[in-house]
Amino acid sequence: MTTILVVEDIKSNMYLIDFILKKGGHKVPQAWSGEEGVAIALRERPDLILMDIQLPGMDGLEAARKIRASEADGTMPIIALTSCAMTGDRERAMAAGCTGYIEKPINTATILREPLIYSR
Repeated sequence: MTTILVVEDIKSNMYLIDFILKKGGHKVPQAWSGEEGVAIALRERPDLILMDIQLPGMDGLEAARKIRASEADGTMPIIALTSCAMTGDRERAMAAGCTGYIEKPINTATILREPLIYSR
């Protein structure tokens, strides 16, 4: 069973992602902030992280940087989930340590298929 940490602050998005991933047979720990996401990532070392970029407090890019700077980094894939689709947003996410990028609104087929490409 693949463990996919979802870091998302919007309830409806979290519900949808959680539902789809659990239906696909994955374990889905949840974090509602960047700080909580970093703590769970370091403690549980999930197979994959789906990281919202626009979070209150510590944003997803800073959270990705903190995870990458930690001893838990290894090859832990981090996929940015974002409604930011401006020129350069993908590059900023990759520079922060993300290994993939999925745009919102969430496509149910993409959210089930794409993360598995990045999992260990």
